Amino acid sequence: MNSSQDRSPVASAQPAERQRMAACGDYRFGPEEAGPWYLWGPYLAERAWGTVREDYSDDGDAWRYLPYDQARSRTFRWSEDGILGLCDIRQDLALSLTMWNGRDSHLKERFFGLDGWQGNHGEDAKDYWWYDDATPSHAWLRAHYHYPQVAFPYD
Repeated sequence: MNSSQDRSPVASAQPAERQRMAACGDYRFGPEEAGPWYLWGPYLAERAWGTVREDYSDDGDAWRYLPYDQARSRTFRWSEDGILGLCDIRQDLALSLTMWNGRDSHLKERFFGLDGWQGNHGEDAKDYWWYDDATPSHAWLRAHYHYPQVAFPYD
């Protein structure tokens, strides 16, 4: 057998994918050099409420200034958050999931959590989610989020 017959399709696909990604540019040199694939992706923050960036309190207590209950009715100045969201690199347009189980008092558009002063060990998200798979170009993204089917214990 010659060397081309020895190689399986899987083995030959890896260098082809590397060449394809190399043709897109390198993200380390910035969005202009990386190419258009870098301009959109899973860059949306999972949590922007209750952070120092959104703190405008007189005493500098970011944890108490913007709790979860107020986050859904306030406009964020420096960031946006969402569940398993996508956005452009400057976060001019952000897309994420919004769900409702028919039992909660509001739509679910961000992960629920506790502030640093409420949780046992600092801030703590009470939702279950995980990321399964992704390609560097963001052409394929896969994640799981388990949404409660009963009323969520927000109190």
